[in-house]
Amino acid sequence: MPAFNTLDDLSADSRVLVRLDLNSPIEDGTPQDNRRFERHAETVRELAEAGHRVVLLAHQGRPGRDDFTSLGGHAEILADRVGRDVGFVADTYGDEALEAIDALDAGEILLLENTRMCDDELPEASPEEKAETEFVRTLAPLFDAYVNDAYSAAHRKHASLVGFPLVLPAYAGRVMETEYEANTAIATREFDGPVTMVVGGTKATDVIGVMDALDDRVDRFLLGGVAGELFLRAAGHPVGRDVGEMDLFDEQWERNRELIESVLDERGDAIRLASDLAYEGPDGERAEVPVDDIGEKETGYLDVGATTVADYEPAIRESDAVFVKGALGVFEDERFADGTVGVLDAIAETNCFSVVGGGDTSRAIEMYGLSEANFSHVSIAGGAYIRALTGEPLPAVETLEAAAERRRD
Repeated sequence: MPAFNTLDDLSADSRVLVRLDLNSPIEDGTPQDNRRFERHAETVRELAEAGHRVVLLAHQGRPGRDDFTSLGGHAEILADRVGRDVGFVADTYGDEALEAIDALDAGEILLLENTRMCDDELPEASPEEKAETEFVRTLAPLFDAYVNDAYSAAHRKHASLVGFPLVLPAYAGRVMETEYEANTAIATREFDGPVTMVVGGTKATDVIGVMDALDDRVDRFLLGGVAGELFLRAAGHPVGRDVGEMDLFDEQWERNRELIESVLDERGDAIRLASDLAYEGPDGERAEVPVDDIGEKETGYLDVGATTVADYEPAIRESDAVFVKGALGVFEDERFADGTVGVLDAIAETNCFSVVGGGDTSRAIEMYGLSEANFSHVSIAGGAYIRALTGEPLPAVETLEAAAERRRD
């Protein structure tokens, strides 16, 4: 069980400051609805229906980037998901924000402006330093409690994530609670049968670190994506290299070569590599080639092939637990979704404990009509999921645990 307090421990009739992660794709200046709104709506709705006065903090993008915008549109999407009005004020801790907070009645919800528009928010610093910022010192006295529901940002040391738990009674929201329990299961739970990890995506550096950290907890790794090609390269195949204007493989190979070769040497019997790969043929259709038939890499490989999927499925079906980090192909293009969807289908049909991690991979579930109910947990976290798998600390979780410890004392 987590060592932090949850909403079950929250006193009635509180004015609550709640940190969400509503960071979303922005198209033509408009935030796009996604799984994060749906998940966080559960926490917000529960608090509002219990009669708390609910004030929300969230971020969008970073200064200087195209997706760095106001949260006005986010309030509208969240209101639809919660089923209640969500007020918005284009201010975070100035007079306008303070007046709007003071005017809240029981059960009402208010979203404040993008936290990253505050100078105090972004620089990484210790919780003690963040607790002393004007941002935290101004807002905290207005609230009875702080709730962190932003598990996907829990690896950051930003003021809204680690400052408030030092000066307010602090609790985990429902997203924080469920994400933490599912994503730490690989380290904390005992499984009766084999534990399998599906490893893919484009950020090979992250997943290779996960493989190294979990070598004693995972019985087999099923590889695809960029990491899969890099391991094929280490095994002596002429793939895992950049061709044309591609810039995915060579830099990651140089950075991780020794670790890849070490993991392959020490855990080779646990690592399953693709036996065939898919690419775009001359006619624009999907084409496949056995890895052993590749003499030189001349094109980009965009998915694992049908034989590989057939090889991976039995390993999944006999597993007691399956963790997914990264897609096996470019599933956004239907021609190259077979690997990712084939593996997810096998997991969905298997009575195992399953966690699908990372926003990109979880999108495939929705895109291809799979049901979230067929998986134990579909994570909305990226960087925090990686950290949980590798056992690295999550500062925002640590501050919640410290807050709970202080209350027990």
